[in-house]
Amino acid sequence: MTDSSDQIILGIETSCDETAASVVVNGSTILSSVVSSQVDLHARFGGVVPEIASRAHTELITPVIAQALVEAGRTGKELTAVAATYGPGLVGSLLVGVSAAKALALTWGVPFVGVNHLEGHLYAGLLEEPDLQFPLVVLLVSGGHTMLIEMQGHGRYRLIGQTVDDAAGEAFDKVARYLDLGYPGGPVVDQLATQGDPTAIKFPRPMINEGYDFSFSGLKTAVINHVRKNPDVSAEDVCASFQAAVVDVLLTKAKRAAEEVGATAICLAGGVAANSELRERTLDYSVETGVRAYVPSRSMCTDNAAMIATAAWWRLNADGPSGLDLGAEPNLKLDWVA
Repeated sequence: MTDSSDQIILGIETSCDETAASVVVNGSTILSSVVSSQVDLHARFGGVVPEIASRAHTELITPVIAQALVEAGRTGKELTAVAATYGPGLVGSLLVGVSAAKALALTWGVPFVGVNHLEGHLYAGLLEEPDLQFPLVVLLVSGGHTMLIEMQGHGRYRLIGQTVDDAAGEAFDKVARYLDLGYPGGPVVDQLATQGDPTAIKFPRPMINEGYDFSFSGLKTAVINHVRKNPDVSAEDVCASFQAAVVDVLLTKAKRAAEEVGATAICLAGGVAANSELRERTLDYSVETGVRAYVPSRSMCTDNAAMIATAAWWRLNADGPSGLDLGAEPNLKLDWVA
């Protein structure tokens, strides 16, 4: 049930290869969340093809939004605002969502709110665990990003570290592609890793004791070189050893950052947050230290529109609506505090 004081926001997410729409009340209650994945369209190419992605968004955006409204039991005129991701991401894909959101906002006479995709991932945690207390250390790990972020408060973020080359998810996909495991690679590597020995191969832990930045390109190359020299090596052992190296680096730096800033919790975010070893070892760390760990549901790890609607709710109340001249910004960054 909602009342007249509630703020009901329709969120739209089209930054990459998921067409998503969600209706969220007051930034905390999900009335609907619809995600249409394009994985099957891109699988034979071994990665996302931007032109195919934008065309698929064009075809899917209207039915996905309609389904989200029907499942929420709401009409457009009952909404407080319409929000959409405007960056970062693929420019053609972003334009589909932004254009749809602006058109609907004009049609229904409600504000439009542009949302930073990275900020959306940060708010996915607060959507499921609204009682999390700042400061938080967020490990944002996906196919395009690997970042350690101190979330000091609403809209106040400090970049602690980031990848200097490949993102962790990108490394998973590249290793899977070399092993001919299919696309997307992360879930397949994760599955095979459960059947392998994580100590079988001593892969490097790049930059593990060097500051807070990450580097996974060399680790990816080490995996490829090892397989070339040992063509009969078990794929399960390769996946387990590679995954263990990635998780070691991610968590070592996240733990150190949490201790440095006095974080109340470590929060996982992004597609790689669905990785079973990363999730399990993050929870183990919480048990060992008493520092709270937030491990999102897998539906909140991947791109979705509920997190966009939640971030939009805060932005609308803090900054007001976005201008209708706001365009897609494929290289959009978060605003960092000094």
